[in-house]
Amino acid sequence: MSEKQWYEVNILRPKKGYMGSEVLISLVVLVGWGGATFGFQLLQKFLETTPDGENVFTRFSFFNLPINVWFTGQFLPLWFIFLCFVFNVYIDRLTERHSRKRYPYEHE
Repeated sequence: MSEKQWYEVNILRPKKGYMGSEVLISLVVLVGWGGATFGFQLLQKFLETTPDGENVFTRFSFFNLPINVWFTGQFLPLWFIFLCFVFNVYIDRLTERHSRKRYPYEHE
């Protein structure tokens, strides 16, 4: 009988190479998404000038919408799509770099 090999996977202490880079890009994308989503809401709250919630963002408009409405309704979905695109491109390049088949098949 052969001994069983145990594989340890810990997202808080990833191995160097592919897994470390994958965890890093995941954290960068999550911070980018959370910063834009929750950071803007907190910024609005801190900049309130009236008890009704009026602030700098509600006074100005962009495409005939208050900036806060445009930001949450239009920009954040576009930001999410952009982050997904960046994540996928990075993971594709990372997978290509760490793949076992490093050289393309050549026709003779």
